Amino acid sequence: MRYAMAVDTRKCVGCSDCVVACQTENNVPIGFCRDWITETVDGTYPNVEIELRSERCNHCDNSPCVRCCPTGASHIVEGGVVLVTHDECIGCGACIQSCPYDARYSHPDGYVDKCTFCMHRVEKGQKPACVDVCPTKCLYFGDLDDPNSDVSNALRNRKYKVLAPEAGTKPQIYFLT
Repeated sequence: MRYAMAVDTRKCVGCSDCVVACQTENNVPIGFCRDWITETVDGTYPNVEIELRSERCNHCDNSPCVRCCPTGASHIVEGGVVLVTHDECIGCGACIQSCPYDARYSHPDGYVDKCTFCMHRVEKGQKPACVDVCPTKCLYFGDLDDPNSDVSNALRNRKYKVLAPEAGTKPQIYFLT
């Protein structure tokens, strides 16, 4: 089992419903977020392309945040999901510095926080909150080892990219192009 997410950059309209759903579902403090919308503009007028992406922790197979955590608070669970055990985190920020995706933040209560793929929902057979609320259905989540999962189907049928492939992290967030 390997959980992953694909974001259809042709469908994302940058509405931020995913961000609000995550904040609400996970009691994220005001002013912080576990996912966010990025806008990339490429080209020059009149040939300009705009790409909107819903971004979050990439749940990397080769996670620098896990390797550098001095307490083991950052760890990988079944399905390849990278989590932080809040009670074990000392808030040193080493994981924040090591993440090439800027996917972590210091929670006001003194630990580091990030996207969890809403594992509390996934374990109950539900989709992550961001996927559930997306009005354009641009987020695909599932098990990469299941050829019939939403994410497997999306990746099989479209070209895709990952962010910062040169970092060697083997991210599990894919952007359909």
